[in-house]
Amino acid sequence: MALLDTNARPDSAQASEGRGSAIAQSETDFEAVLAGMVAKLFHPSRVDDKPLVDLFKSMARDVGREGFVRQQQAIIARVDSRPTLTQIRCPTLVLCGRDDTLTPVELHEEMAAGIAGAQLVVLDDCAHMSPLERPADVSRALRAWLARIEGPAR
Repeated sequence: MALLDTNARPDSAQASEGRGSAIAQSETDFEAVLAGMVAKLFHPSRVDDKPLVDLFKSMARDVGREGFVRQQQAIIARVDSRPTLTQIRCPTLVLCGRDDTLTPVELHEEMAAGIAGAQLVVLDDCAHMSPLERPADVSRALRAWLARIEGPAR
C-alpha cells in the first residue's frame, strides 16, 4: 500500500468548515474554488507554474463539481484511523512533500510509526500534490519501495 500526502486523522472542525464554504462557493463559481486551492496544494515555487496549475485545473474539471463535493464530504466524514494503523499487515510506503501544509510531515510520521515496517519518504521542495510536483521523484520512490518488497530479481 502506498499512502501519499494523506492523513489518518478525522477532519478538524476548522477544516470541515472551510470545506463547507468551498462546497457552497462551488455552486456558483467552481473556477474560483480551484484558483483558491492552488496556493494550498502546491509548493510556493510552483504556484505560478502555468502548465502545472493548468494541469491541476484540467484534472479537477474532469472530476467535476459533483465529484469535488463528494470528495469534500468524504473527507469531512473521515473517521479516525489512527487506532487501526497497527492492524495493517501489508508493506506500506508513506510519502509526502516536506512543505505540505494540508497534511504535514508530522502526520505522515505518525502513520509510518503506527504501521509496522512502513517506509517514510519525504520530498524536499514539494507540497501536497507530490505526484504532480515531483513526478520523477515519486516514481523513483515507488520503484525503489517495490523493488525492496519484491526482493531480488529471479
